[in-house]
Amino acid sequence: MLDLNNLTFGYSRKKLVFQNLSLSLKPGTIYGLLGKNGAGKSSLLRLMGGLLYPIAGRVNVAGFEPRKRQPSFLQELYFIPEEIYLPSITVQQYIDTMGPFYPNFSDSQFRRYLTEFDVPQDQKLTAMSYGQKKKIIISFGLAANTRILIMDEPTNGLDIPSKSQFRKIVSSALDPDRLILISTHQVRDLDNLIDAVIVLDESEILLNHSLADISDRLLFNTVSTVMETDHVLYAEPSLRGQAVVMENPAQEDSKVDLERLFNTVVTNRERIKVLFQ
Repeated sequence: MLDLNNLTFGYSRKKLVFQNLSLSLKPGTIYGLLGKNGAGKSSLLRLMGGLLYPIAGRVNVAGFEPRKRQPSFLQELYFIPEEIYLPSITVQQYIDTMGPFYPNFSDSQFRRYLTEFDVPQDQKLTAMSYGQKKKIIISFGLAANTRILIMDEPTNGLDIPSKSQFRKIVSSALDPDRLILISTHQVRDLDNLIDAVIVLDESEILLNHSLADISDRLLFNTVSTVMETDHVLYAEPSLRGQAVVMENPAQEDSKVDLERLFNTVVTNRERIKVLFQ
């Protein structure tokens, strides 16, 4: 559904952000895009949305070339940027203005999400807090029912209860024909939400695998002492000893820790490539 082939992009030809980058994403999946600040996550999302143009290579999103920004393409994709703007209108006026652009938009679904997020529906949007505005945009993006939903740092501005509600609402909105891509540096906000992880580092996709694949190949554990024979890829101190990520040849069961996974991938680039080739 979403394919990047040999993508090259830079804000100038002398300083490229990506070179020959390829990525393939499928529907029915919630992806988490992880990377350090400045890794190019937002640029990558904007290329997918047709807001930036590649120097070379191809971007195919649901059969469309995003840079052309055709109306039929814009009906299939909703993009939530990190920085948002809402006009000085009511929720109903926002629905009346924006809803017609999305053929599958559901008024009842939108209002249900607002209720679940505890967002007042009788105020002008500009009178709301930043967190409430973020909930408005997220709710609308989900209720637009586009085949592809892209969110850049959606949990910025949300308090802890709202982040929990965000995970519940987003997971309930997935269907087999929909692809949801969430970029964040707040890794733990994606716990118990995403199905697959993409790690972008130094202009390269180091990992693009499901949590099930990752759990098969890596073991997340806590040990009292790290032994050389344990094939430990990453370790950090914890209250019970050392929290480690190890190679998992016996395919033992463990829960993927996203923060430890990210640190493992960026500090063991070549070994991760071998394990996931």
